[in-house]
Amino acid sequence: MTNIDLASLVRNVPDFPLPGIQFKDITTLVGNGPAFAQVIATMADRYRGGGIDAVVGVESRGFIFSAPIALELGVGLVPIRKPGKLPAETYQVEYELEYGSNKLEIHRDAFAPGARVLVVDDLLATGGTIGAACKLIAQAGANVVELAFVIELAFLGGRAKLAPHPIFSLLTY
Repeated sequence: MTNIDLASLVRNVPDFPLPGIQFKDITTLVGNGPAFAQVIATMADRYRGGGIDAVVGVESRGFIFSAPIALELGVGLVPIRKPGKLPAETYQVEYELEYGSNKLEIHRDAFAPGARVLVVDDLLATGGTIGAACKLIAQAGANVVELAFVIELAFLGGRAKLAPHPIFSLLTY
C-alpha cells in the first residue's frame, strides 16, 4: 500500500457550524477508498495482538471508523449513542459542550466484566464527548486501553482533559 498524505484529503470548511469555526471535514478522506483503507489499516495494526476485547464507537462519525477497525481486529463493536437510540437498559451520562450540554448512553450489558476496550472517534476537540464515553465505559465495567482519533485539534486541549487515558491521533492540527 502506498503512503497517502491523509492531511491533504481533510477539507477545511470555514464558519461551519458557527462563525469562526474551522470545521475539519473527513468526508473527503473517507470518500477516497485507498486513503480510507490506509486509515483503517494503520489504526487496526496499532492494536492487533494487543488484547482488545471490543471497540467502542461514538455516535455518529465515530461509527465510520470504529466498525471496520473492530472487524479488522476480530472483535465486537459497542456503540455509544444519543438518548433513546439503544433498545435495552442503558447507563446515561450528561456532559457539557461549548454551547450547552448533551447526553450519551451505552447498554448496561455491553461488556464482560473487566473487558479491555479501544475507543475510536473521528476527532478530538475539547474532550467532552469522549470524557463522557469513558465514564459510561467505566459504569459498564470495562477498562479503556486507549482513545484513538483520526484528527486531534491540539489547540483545544482535549488531550489534557482526558488524562490519564492514553491517546493516539493520526493527524494533529
